[in-house]
Amino acid sequence: MAGPCSARLQGDVAAFTAALRTLVNNPQFSDVMFVVGQEQQKVFAHRCVLVCRCQAFRGMLSQAPVGSQDSSSSVPPQGPFILGNVQPEVFLAVIEFLYTNSVTLNSHIALEVLTSSVEYGLQDLCKLCVKFIKDTLSVEQVCEALQAAVTYGQVDLQQHCLDFIEGCTAAVVRTQGFRELSDVVLARVLRSDRLAVDELDLVQAVREWAHVSSAVLERPVPEVAALPVRELRLALLAPSELVTLESYNQQDLLIPVEHIAAAWRAHALR
Repeated sequence: MAGPCSARLQGDVAAFTAALRTLVNNPQFSDVMFVVGQEQQKVFAHRCVLVCRCQAFRGMLSQAPVGSQDSSSSVPPQGPFILGNVQPEVFLAVIEFLYTNSVTLNSHIALEVLTSSVEYGLQDLCKLCVKFIKDTLSVEQVCEALQAAVTYGQVDLQQHCLDFIEGCTAAVVRTQGFRELSDVVLARVLRSDRLAVDELDLVQAVREWAHVSSAVLERPVPEVAALPVRELRLALLAPSELVTLESYNQQDLLIPVEHIAAAWRAHALR
């Protein structure tokens, strides 16, 4: 006699997802609440969903209530949990993913959702964010995306951003995002030999970046710019451009004198 057969059969995934989506931020039957952002927006959730989908929430929701004398108490904290450093729209995107395994993104929140996905250890959400960012990358956002990619170790996104910058460097160096890069990331950009920008314009862009960084960090211009300046190719400047560079340099000492002298020597040896 043949033994019993078994199989795992799957119903309509779309219908299942749609049903779970109705529970996102739905106070009905919710058993945990978050107060999110400076707006102090209330977000309702269901403990069982958060705990089974995210280890970070499992830890948060398993802690004993504040003031409890028994750290092993089986009574989980009810909240509200205060999350003041995240935008409500960003947190709701994370919650949407936890409930439905999909996420609704736009260019205003994608990088912050990426940040949250890393903080909460949600690798699949991180991959979705990276794909969206790569697909929608723009001149205005590429530097911010590159900075995030470096910060969170997203190597594929780093390379994508660098390739993008190489294709439209002259426009990128005029953006606010360029002036907000860290010195390490800026040096990484300057290391490329395929930047589509005149070298003197690139030096001037680094000068503007240095003045912004100097003001923000309250440190001298030469100090904040030391790492990126080493990547500048001053020998590519024409003699007339070197004269202009020396004139500007007298005002802020952005570039060490020995670097400029080396550029002049390179011209003399040609």
